[in-house]
Amino acid sequence: MNEIKIKNRKIGSNHPTYIIAEMSANHAGDIEKAIDIIHEAKKAGADCIKVQTYTADTITMDSDSEYFQIKEGLWKGETLYSIYKKAFTPWEWQSQLKKEAEKIDIDFFSTPFDFSAVDFLESIDIEFYKIASFEIVDIPLIQYIASKNKPIIMSTGLASLGEIEEAVNAIRSVGNNQICLLRCSSSYPALPQDMNLKIIPHLRKTFNVPVGLSDHSMGSLAAIGAVALGANVIEKHFCLSRNIKTADSQFSMEPQEFKKMVDDIRQLERALGKIDYSVSEHERTYLKGRKSIFLTENIQNGELFTEKNIRIIRPGNGLKPKYYKQIINKRARKDFKKGTPLSWNMLD
Repeated sequence: MNEIKIKNRKIGSNHPTYIIAEMSANHAGDIEKAIDIIHEAKKAGADCIKVQTYTADTITMDSDSEYFQIKEGLWKGETLYSIYKKAFTPWEWQSQLKKEAEKIDIDFFSTPFDFSAVDFLESIDIEFYKIASFEIVDIPLIQYIASKNKPIIMSTGLASLGEIEEAVNAIRSVGNNQICLLRCSSSYPALPQDMNLKIIPHLRKTFNVPVGLSDHSMGSLAAIGAVALGANVIEKHFCLSRNIKTADSQFSMEPQEFKKMVDDIRQLERALGKIDYSVSEHERTYLKGRKSIFLTENIQNGELFTEKNIRIIRPGNGLKPKYYKQIINKRARKDFKKGTPLSWNMLD
């Protein structure tokens, strides 16, 4: 299945790249900022805004045990509970945020992290789902989401090929084949040497599904490269400003950066075009810049064309150079002036 359909939008080869702005924690606990993010994402060219549906209690437990302590990386010094308590998007906002997105015609979906989150999202008529990289091993959750028979975009960060296969099979096992897989490097921010964008076409070939990139790297280079390699979906974290400090702001794009990325992707799509060897209308005028066969001396009726009176030169108004040897020692059918492009009707 090389494409899926989200609402009225087809995602897959030969369709425009579907671009997701991930809000995550960048609302900083303020619903007005969350609404502003939706509007700014729309202005920046995003097709979709994404949130995450969990609470600290549904995703982990309140414990200071070493197992729950974050000892390195961006959130070093936090516990899982403390970081998720700060970062979560209140569930009571999400119906309002969905309606706000619908008002301005930008898609809205979410990543659920447990069964209760799926049930909640069903209650607000969510139309498709995201499965996060860290949840790719939660097969019971994946099957429960898939049982809703809605499109699923699944990130594959940290996953081995075998784990990806298990997750895809879990979705398909309940009769759902509406799957898009995203390559993802699950470090924050992701480093270029960890991106391995060549996995993107391999995912498509292996699982016969649309593919893309969930991009935690800085800038838009990886996203542009992914589209060049055939990505159908790009997901980037989006914030109003990195000066508004949140759990995700450090590796998120500001509106003007996101817009530049979207513009570059749309330009790249036009440049990628299609497999077509014909000359475009814009190129046609430059055909004259090619070489062709011209008279370099005056020639009289019945005179032989020789290496002394014809040459292969620019411009391209005459016969193609490949006919040069065929013309040598042929006779002129009448007088011709130096600088005349050769044509078949000049030969006797």
